[in-house]
Amino acid sequence: MAAEPSAKVIDGKSVAKQIREELSAEVTKLKEAIGVVPGLAVILVGDRKDSATYVRNKKKACESVGIKSFEVNLPNEASEQEVLKYISDFNGDPSVHGILVQLPLPSHMNEQNILNAVTIEKDVDGFHPLNIGRLAMRGREPLFVPCTPKGCIELLHRYGVDIKGKRAVVIGRSNIVGMPAALLLQREDATVTIVHSRTKNPEEITRQADIIISAVGQPNMVRGSWIKPGAVIIDVGINPVE
Repeated sequence: MAAEPSAKVIDGKSVAKQIREELSAEVTKLKEAIGVVPGLAVILVGDRKDSATYVRNKKKACESVGIKSFEVNLPNEASEQEVLKYISDFNGDPSVHGILVQLPLPSHMNEQNILNAVTIEKDVDGFHPLNIGRLAMRGREPLFVPCTPKGCIELLHRYGVDIKGKRAVVIGRSNIVGMPAALLLQREDATVTIVHSRTKNPEEITRQADIIISAVGQPNMVRGSWIKPGAVIIDVGINPVE
């Protein structure tokens, strides 16, 4: 009896390094051709450690490829109007080409109002309703796509994983990862099922999948017994484990 093939690890760090090198070359060409250096503005409200880490990593990524970064740090008690004022200023600043509002925001702020205030041409997170709407519609192209789901698809492409016609399961239905990941997989002609907290028999559904994207804040949720041989799984959750 032949032994089952061992698992192959998808190396996200290696792919990220390759993408950064490609972006660095593009930024250099852009600067030489038209004298423009891309600029990214990030707005952080509050003192959540995870959010601060994400923002710090974004700043490092910008520096590594030659993109200018603009950072605004506001206290947790800042008003919604303060955030909107910074967004308005960045919307009108020609040196800023992308605006990120780090989520989650404090509970006293209306997240949708703030995300809607980012002009669609600078909504590099892809959270504006017009971008999400275009993502959901056949024949329409969003200006930007949420970065984590896009990263999942990019990993699959760069590792030569065929998506067309495959069964895909997305675990989680957040607006940031789960839902847009499902929409992107549909655009790649996968047959997509979303598993969430109300799903009955999630292990049976997941076991049928050729491709699994897990986007839940719960470590060790997906067990080895849930995964059929040969399936591809990407875990985008960041969870501390002992």
